[in-house]
Amino acid sequence: MQSDLPKVLQPFLNRPMILHVLDSLEKAGVSDICVIVGYRGELVVEAVGNRARTAWQREQLGTGHAVMQAEEAMEAFSGNVIVACGDVPLIRPDTFRAMIAASGTDKVKAVVLTMELDNPTGYGRIVKDGAGNFRKIVEEKDAGADERAIREVNTGTYVFDKDLLFEGLKRINTNNAQGEYYLPDALEHILRSGFTVRTMLLDDALEGSGVNTREELGRLEDYYRIRTRG
Repeated sequence: MQSDLPKVLQPFLNRPMILHVLDSLEKAGVSDICVIVGYRGELVVEAVGNRARTAWQREQLGTGHAVMQAEEAMEAFSGNVIVACGDVPLIRPDTFRAMIAASGTDKVKAVVLTMELDNPTGYGRIVKDGAGNFRKIVEEKDAGADERAIREVNTGTYVFDKDLLFEGLKRINTNNAQGEYYLPDALEHILRSGFTVRTMLLDDALEGSGVNTREELGRLEDYYRIRTRG
């Protein structure tokens, strides 16, 4: 991003990007939010203010490790939790609501928000069986040739049963190409426990796109302006 600011504080439509994510979560009815902070996290804490609690990830050991840091803050909570990315600013409140609704059965214990891309480079691939049932997410650096050809990818946005999430996180390891704790590996614990993981495909992939460059930031700002005019 060519900036010393944490990525989630980069200006998006003249406000820190993470505030757009908080707006959408709040409009979806989420009233208890915990933000995981790391690099220059004191700036993120200041920007978030009293809109969310914060937990620190002192070492950057992967997405699974980041979510592990929220366990103490969520100790008294039971039910479903949303995991959202601070650099994916355009997911609509209606999308979050639909994910919550999709997880509203005894059998479904996680929902993964997905999108289809003509060029899926850099994203985790959604692997399903012949009947279209979710089986796993494979990160690109760990994917074989057949898996790399998959165009349905992970947006990094989930609904989890809280208890199964943290049970699963205690079982994951760093035996992968990046030597990190991958959050999607916790989904395998849910399947092994006899429950279902459901996927929900976005109609428009730009809604679930993350920001890694200034060019991508500008493209999503243009998309937002067109969407709100429509």
